[in-house]
Amino acid sequence: MTAQTKQDYYELLGVSRDADAQEIKKAFRKMAVKYHPDRNPGDAKAEEQFKIVAEAYEVLSDPEKRSRYDKFGHSMGAGQGFGGFNFDFSQFSRSSAFSDIFGDLFGDMFGGNFGGRRAAYRGRDLRYDLEITLEEAASGGGREIEVPRSVTCETCHGSGAKPGTSPQTCRQCGGRGQVQIQQGFFTIARTCPRCNGAGQIIADPCPDCRGTGKTAVKSKIKITLPAGIDHGQKLKISGEGEAGKEGAPPGDLYVVVHLKPHDLFQRHEDDIVLDMPISFGQAALGARIQVPTLDGPTSLKIAAGTQSGEVFRLQGKGIQHLGGFGKGDMHVRISVEVPRNLTKEQKKLIEQFDKSCCDSGEKNQPNITGFFEKLKDFLAGD
Repeated sequence: MTAQTKQDYYELLGVSRDADAQEIKKAFRKMAVKYHPDRNPGDAKAEEQFKIVAEAYEVLSDPEKRSRYDKFGHSMGAGQGFGGFNFDFSQFSRSSAFSDIFGDLFGDMFGGNFGGRRAAYRGRDLRYDLEITLEEAASGGGREIEVPRSVTCETCHGSGAKPGTSPQTCRQCGGRGQVQIQQGFFTIARTCPRCNGAGQIIADPCPDCRGTGKTAVKSKIKITLPAGIDHGQKLKISGEGEAGKEGAPPGDLYVVVHLKPHDLFQRHEDDIVLDMPISFGQAALGARIQVPTLDGPTSLKIAAGTQSGEVFRLQGKGIQHLGGFGKGDMHVRISVEVPRNLTKEQKKLIEQFDKSCCDSGEKNQPNITGFFEKLKDFLAGD
């Protein structure tokens, strides 16, 4: 294709002329996957199109070449291709740009990593769900948990080979972990199918771990719960996850806290709420009552005429602020209990009492009196 008949590189990749590097890279990858020879076996047109989009990316991904292309287009340098150079796909396929774009693609297509020998892998992180009481969350303290996990085999020290023996270099890949494969017009590397990228073969596996280099155990791990920890929060225990592979470090353990429902208290961040039932007489006449707290019982004065639903605050009787000083508050929500199963004498006394309250009107029952006054006005308006 001559300079005069070449398609505009921006149009070829389907991007605007002010597209940034990431947009150009994304567009090239999409086009390259579409026209890749292994996706289109025996299709010469697809192979040629693949080379063309690679040339477009080679130019537009290089700031200097892109600047020259924006100024002169394909016309610079008769017989020389764009900008005075000949595009060489064999060189481009070995470039860092090519490796960057197709590293993951080739791994997906051919079942391996693109590049050198497989690296050692850090162990997996683990999760442990721990259920605690509100009292434990408030006070904090030490706990011991038992976590099933894999650790480095003590018999073979993680090599996977029987004591007295050692892994052998893979003959197929020569210890590199990868083999070279010709794909169309270029050569790529794929994971060695014999050693799975390890570069070594274990001919005589360790009898305890069966060649894996790991053994399953139940580890007892001591943790410290900070005072004030709440439901859903996590503790990270470094190095207590699964064992790593080929000498890599272990993963971490994440302890996720779950708060058990409490029989008396409800937690709202660092405050706690207590629903406290009292008798009609205590609410009407006032009283001093004992209420439970996380620190033990304390005295609370109930004012005469307290209504159901009123809340009394006990400062500093809540939960420790996590990582800070001081505590939240405790809120005592009053619930006035109406007596049931009254005797005849009790009913008579309450009737007399109720009549007395009604006769005194707003003085003793302001809410009831106010409501009926509003109702009277409402009905009069109709």
